[in-house]
Amino acid sequence: MEFLKDLMHNRIFLAAACGWIAAQVLKTIVHMWFNRRFVAERLIGSGGMPSSHSATVCALATAAGIECGGGSYEFALAGILAVIVMYDAMGVRRETGIQARVLNEMMEILTTMGRKMSVEEKLKEFVGHTPIQVLMGALLGILIGVLMYL
Repeated sequence: MEFLKDLMHNRIFLAAACGWIAAQVLKTIVHMWFNRRFVAERLIGSGGMPSSHSATVCALATAAGIECGGGSYEFALAGILAVIVMYDAMGVRRETGIQARVLNEMMEILTTMGRKMSVEEKLKEFVGHTPIQVLMGALLGILIGVLMYL
Protein backbone atom coordinates (compact mmCIF):
# COMPACT_ATOMS: atom_id res chain seq x y z
CA MET A 1 0.00 0.00 0.00
CA GLU A 2 2.86 2.34 0.79
CA PHE A 3 4.15 1.88 -2.76
CA LEU A 4 0.86 3.06 -4.30
CA LYS A 5 0.70 6.01 -1.92
CA ASP A 6 4.25 7.01 -2.85
CA LEU A 7 3.47 6.57 -6.55
CA MET A 8 0.43 8.85 -6.33
CA HIS A 9 2.63 11.57 -4.82
CA ASN A 10 5.40 11.19 -7.40
CA ARG A 11 5.05 14.25 -9.62
CA ILE A 12 7.41 12.85 -12.26
CA PHE A 13 5.25 9.74 -12.63
CA LEU A 14 2.04 11.79 -12.53
CA ALA A 15 3.34 14.16 -15.22
CA ALA A 16 4.06 11.22 -17.53
CA ALA A 17 0.66 9.63 -16.82
CA CYS A 18 -1.14 12.95 -17.39
CA GLY A 19 0.80 13.43 -20.64
CA TRP A 20 -0.40 10.07 -21.89
CA ILE A 21 -4.02 10.64 -20.81
CA ALA A 22 -4.19 14.14 -22.30
CA ALA A 23 -2.73 12.98 -25.60
CA GLN A 24 -5.09 10.00 -25.84
CA VAL A 25 -8.13 12.19 -25.15
CA LEU A 26 -6.97 14.81 -27.67
CA LYS A 27 -6.21 12.08 -30.22
CA THR A 28 -9.75 10.75 -29.83
CA ILE A 29 -11.23 14.23 -30.25
CA VAL A 30 -9.11 14.97 -33.34
CA HIS A 31 -10.04 11.62 -34.88
CA MET A 32 -13.72 12.24 -34.11
CA TRP A 33 -13.55 15.75 -35.62
CA PHE A 34 -12.09 14.55 -38.93
CA ASN A 35 -14.04 11.30 -39.23
CA ARG A 36 -17.36 12.50 -37.76
CA ARG A 37 -17.64 9.42 -35.52
CA PHE A 38 -16.42 8.30 -32.13
CA VAL A 39 -13.98 5.38 -32.15
CA ALA A 40 -13.34 4.10 -28.62
CA GLU A 41 -10.10 2.36 -29.70
CA ARG A 42 -8.52 5.79 -30.19
CA LEU A 43 -8.63 6.24 -26.39
CA ILE A 44 -6.02 3.54 -25.93
CA GLY A 45 -4.62 2.96 -29.43
CA SER A 46 -1.33 4.07 -30.88
CA GLY A 47 -0.79 6.38 -33.85
CA GLY A 48 -2.63 9.60 -34.58
CA MET A 49 -2.45 13.26 -33.56
CA PRO A 50 -0.89 14.08 -31.13
CA SER A 51 1.61 11.34 -30.33
CA SER A 52 0.86 10.00 -26.86
CA HIS A 53 4.27 8.34 -26.82
CA SER A 54 5.93 11.72 -27.31
CA ALA A 55 3.66 13.44 -24.81
CA THR A 56 4.41 10.79 -22.19
CA VAL A 57 8.19 10.79 -22.51
CA CYS A 58 8.46 14.58 -22.87
CA ALA A 59 6.31 15.12 -19.77
CA LEU A 60 8.53 12.59 -17.99
CA ALA A 61 11.76 14.31 -19.10
CA THR A 62 10.43 17.80 -18.34
CA ALA A 63 9.29 16.81 -14.85
CA ALA A 64 12.57 14.98 -14.19
CA GLY A 65 14.51 18.06 -15.31
CA ILE A 66 12.50 20.38 -13.08
CA GLU A 67 12.50 18.03 -10.09
CA CYS A 68 16.07 16.70 -10.26
CA GLY A 69 17.91 19.29 -12.36
CA GLY A 70 19.43 19.26 -15.81
CA GLY A 71 22.63 17.60 -14.57
CA SER A 72 20.90 14.66 -12.88
CA TYR A 73 21.04 11.08 -14.07
CA GLU A 74 17.21 11.00 -13.84
CA PHE A 75 16.93 13.77 -16.42
CA ALA A 76 19.61 12.18 -18.58
CA LEU A 77 17.78 8.83 -18.61
CA ALA A 78 14.41 10.43 -19.30
CA GLY A 79 15.84 12.69 -22.01
CA ILE A 80 17.59 9.86 -23.86
CA LEU A 81 14.47 7.70 -23.54
CA ALA A 82 12.40 10.54 -25.03
CA VAL A 83 14.72 10.88 -28.03
CA ILE A 84 14.69 7.12 -28.69
CA VAL A 85 10.89 6.82 -28.37
CA MET A 86 10.21 9.80 -30.66
CA TYR A 87 12.76 8.64 -33.24
CA ASP A 88 11.22 5.17 -33.24
CA ALA A 89 7.69 6.57 -33.58
CA MET A 90 8.68 8.47 -36.74
CA GLY A 91 10.88 5.70 -38.13
CA VAL A 92 10.26 1.99 -37.71
CA ARG A 93 6.74 2.28 -36.31
CA ARG A 94 5.65 4.71 -39.02
CA GLU A 95 7.01 2.40 -41.73
CA THR A 96 5.20 -0.53 -40.12
CA GLY A 97 1.90 1.37 -40.40
CA ILE A 98 2.55 2.20 -44.06
CA GLN A 99 3.37 -1.44 -44.80
CA ALA A 100 0.21 -2.57 -43.00
CA ARG A 101 -1.87 -0.22 -45.15
CA VAL A 102 -0.32 -1.62 -48.35
CA LEU A 103 -0.82 -5.23 -47.21
CA ASN A 104 -4.44 -4.53 -46.26
CA GLU A 105 -5.06 -3.06 -49.72
CA MET A 106 -3.44 -6.10 -51.34
CA MET A 107 -5.58 -8.45 -49.25
CA GLU A 108 -8.72 -6.54 -50.28
CA ILE A 109 -7.80 -6.76 -53.97
CA LEU A 110 -7.05 -10.48 -53.74
CA THR A 111 -10.30 -11.13 -51.87
CA THR A 112 -12.37 -9.30 -54.51
CA MET A 113 -10.65 -11.43 -57.16
CA GLY A 114 -12.13 -14.51 -55.51
CA ARG A 115 -9.05 -15.72 -53.66
CA LYS A 116 -9.65 -17.37 -50.30
CA MET A 117 -7.66 -15.51 -47.66
CA SER A 118 -6.95 -16.94 -44.20
CA VAL A 119 -6.35 -13.62 -42.48
CA GLU A 120 -8.88 -13.11 -39.68
CA GLU A 121 -8.68 -9.32 -39.49
CA LYS A 122 -6.93 -6.40 -41.09
CA LEU A 123 -3.49 -5.37 -39.94
CA LYS A 124 -3.32 -2.35 -37.64
CA GLU A 125 -2.42 0.76 -39.68
CA PHE A 126 -2.30 3.32 -36.85
CA VAL A 127 1.09 2.42 -35.45
CA GLY A 128 3.59 5.23 -36.01
CA HIS A 129 3.55 8.99 -36.32
CA THR A 130 4.38 11.76 -38.74
CA PRO A 131 6.93 14.33 -37.60
CA ILE A 132 4.17 16.89 -36.87
CA GLN A 133 2.29 14.38 -34.69
CA VAL A 134 5.48 13.72 -32.72
CA LEU A 135 6.20 17.45 -32.41
CA MET A 136 2.68 18.20 -31.15
CA GLY A 137 2.91 15.35 -28.66
CA ALA A 138 6.31 16.61 -27.47
CA LEU A 139 4.98 20.15 -26.98
CA LEU A 140 1.95 18.82 -25.12
CA GLY A 141 4.18 16.73 -22.87
CA ILE A 142 6.50 19.64 -22.11
CA LEU A 143 3.51 21.84 -21.29
CA ILE A 144 2.06 19.22 -18.95
CA GLY A 145 5.44 18.68 -17.29
CA VAL A 146 5.72 22.41 -16.61
CA LEU A 147 2.11 22.68 -15.41
CA MET A 148 2.74 19.94 -12.83
CA TYR A 149 5.19 22.27 -11.08
CA LEU A 150 3.22 25.53 -11.09
